[in-house]
Amino acid sequence: MANCREIAGQTKRLMSPMAERPRAILICSCEDTMPLDGEAVRRACRGTEVIEGRQFCRAELERFRKAAAGAETLVVACTQEAPLFSEVAGEIEGGAPLGFVNIRETAGWSEDGAKAGPKVAALIAAGAEPAPDIPFVPLTSEGITLLYGRDEQVIEAANLLKDQLDVTVLIRPDAKLAPSRVTEFPVVKGTIRAAKGYLGAFEVTVDDYATPNPSSRAALEFGNGRNGAMSRCDILIDLSGGPSLFPAGDLRDGYLRADPGDAAAILRAVLKARDLTGTFDKPRYIRFSEDLCAHSRSRIVGCRRCLDLCPTGAIAPAGDHVAIDAHICAGCGQCSAACPTGAASYALPPSDALLRKLRVLLSTYRAAGGKQAVVIFHDGEHGSALIDALARHGNGLPANVLPVEVNEITQIGLEAVAAAHAYGASAVRFLTRAKARHDIAGLKKTIALAQPILASLGFDGARVETIETDDPDALGDALRGIGALDFTAKPATFLPTGSKREVTRLALRELHAAAPAPVDIVPLPEGAPFGTIDVRVEGCTLCLSCVSACPTGALSDDPERPVLRFAEDACVQCGLCKATCPEKVINLKPQIDFRAATALGRVIKQEQPAECIRCGKPFGVKSSVERVIAKLEGKHWMYKDSKKRLDVIRMCEDCRVVVMAEEQFDPFGAPKRPPVRTTEDYLREREQKGES
Repeated sequence: MANCREIAGQTKRLMSPMAERPRAILICSCEDTMPLDGEAVRRACRGTEVIEGRQFCRAELERFRKAAAGAETLVVACTQEAPLFSEVAGEIEGGAPLGFVNIRETAGWSEDGAKAGPKVAALIAAGAEPAPDIPFVPLTSEGITLLYGRDEQVIEAANLLKDQLDVTVLIRPDAKLAPSRVTEFPVVKGTIRAAKGYLGAFEVTVDDYATPNPSSRAALEFGNGRNGAMSRCDILIDLSGGPSLFPAGDLRDGYLRADPGDAAAILRAVLKARDLTGTFDKPRYIRFSEDLCAHSRSRIVGCRRCLDLCPTGAIAPAGDHVAIDAHICAGCGQCSAACPTGAASYALPPSDALLRKLRVLLSTYRAAGGKQAVVIFHDGEHGSALIDALARHGNGLPANVLPVEVNEITQIGLEAVAAAHAYGASAVRFLTRAKARHDIAGLKKTIALAQPILASLGFDGARVETIETDDPDALGDALRGIGALDFTAKPATFLPTGSKREVTRLALRELHAAAPAPVDIVPLPEGAPFGTIDVRVEGCTLCLSCVSACPTGALSDDPERPVLRFAEDACVQCGLCKATCPEKVINLKPQIDFRAATALGRVIKQEQPAECIRCGKPFGVKSSVERVIAKLEGKHWMYKDSKKRLDVIRMCEDCRVVVMAEEQFDPFGAPKRPPVRTTEDYLREREQKGES
């Protein structure tokens, strides 16, 4: 069980302005529009001063000043007036660092507001968790802009931008435009065949490129076009009305696309383009470790989960691993959620930081007397707005629904779902748009992976689902329709640390320990990142090609004798062993064996080594050597008459060379081959037969 004292110790060891425990908490009834349960907060946050008020932002502002001046750290349970509180606290010398938590729209403004005390305490405790440092990648734009269009609308947009940006207009070849009286920016014609890049570094390939004749009179006339012209720009505005030049074009920084028939959309694109000059810091959403990637080995492709899920095309093969272009990545996080090895891990926040927040949230809720907790993951742009609308115009969130805001819901992987249930949640929901901005196939796969695991461990009912809606009332109805679900009576308390793969394994083990009806082995759907392999032992020659291809060390050998071992805990079901095996005797079997973490690697096949008949040194597999001898004896010209030559095969590589030198063996002494017959030989024979 966690409380604010324990939380404080954790946060102090980490970082950020909230790195010390909140010594004071301000909770406000917002002019008596919501009930307060200060006692529930005090029980959960023992040793912390909880100050209740009615209007800290106006009538009781002096109480806030006093608390900010006297407290070591201060959490304010209000986000609406955060700018005001920050400004006032900045005027206080030695004022306490501030943190802000929203309890009004998420808890107080609800028909269940009177019962939301445990939830308020949990939200405040989770809000004290430190935010990890965010890595950034710079984008630099000098304002060089290419506008691509089909009619006069692109000229009008260029006129609006010419004074702020360096503008060039590219019009479609079928466009009919009147020449301008004064040439204030270049106008050329052509069709964009391909485009790549991002804000500050776009590169387009143009076919049928031509410049206008200066003598154009009634309409612009162009010279002869040429294909393959290249153009570079910082900002690309697409008013052509055609398909997007990029996959998931709305997620590409610096690429602005608008319907040429929608004047308001064009104006929005123009106004946005005006602000795209200078240097910008873009979050580096994904941390990537090349050495952990299981994409391919020896030009044989294994895992391509991230390649199949990336909506923007930011991921590309790069030898044995993939490469993620941080300038193009839009931060959906599906690659991180699907990556079986942890090579790709989300940084906003990392998976271990998210699990620590879940731990504090659920343990505090339980300690304050809450039951039947439902965790709902949502983003800020869509989910927060929908929750606010439900609070302001509907009946609000139920008292047992704990909202967790993340950057993108598609970043959530199996580790968060497993940890939430291990920590005591009775259900998990993902709030998505009715029509997603980009494909959420990765999230669907995560849910499809979590469902059989939870069901097999005794978590019955609809434990993990999406709520796909843009209607706040539909959201409220869906949450209230979940009903009562059994939850674990022995919730886990583990502190998640380590890499993403380690955190996932730890969360699954703790889920198994807390499950109502644990089983050791759970079958999983195809494509799961856990499992074993089935090997037809009779067909395996112990060539160990699979060992050299395995990127995680799940398959291993023994330098002393011919042995093939397998450690299921390390297997990520990448399929490289299956694709590499020359005998095709390996098949994948997706499953999760909760005993694998503590089990020793099992021996798949073991044979006697072949010992050199001259020096006794082991040099291969005895059965393979004898099989080769059986195929060559009496059948190949080298081994028809001489037993000594067959014995050479039974020798190690060193002795083999010595014996061949002593016997003066000529590897080129093969019998003379018959002459090669050509087409002319066959035609000559045919003519001779005809003459005879």
